Amino acid sequence: MESDLAILEQKLATLIAHTRALRAANEALRRELAAALERNREMNIKVQQAGARLDALIARMPNE
Repeated sequence: MESDLAILEQKLATLIAHTRALRAANEALRRELAAALERNREMNIKVQQAGARLDALIARMPNE
């Protein structure tokens, strides 16, 4: 009985350690995702601005 409790205690400690590690990894992934989404948003803005500049340049080109 004592050994069963010790084994169960060991397994519980391992489970808790894994849970904490997974929680930390999940939080890190959430931060990385938020940063990637922000970079994506910034790049979309830059692409839109570049498109607007190209449209303005094309509009100024002489017609042939």
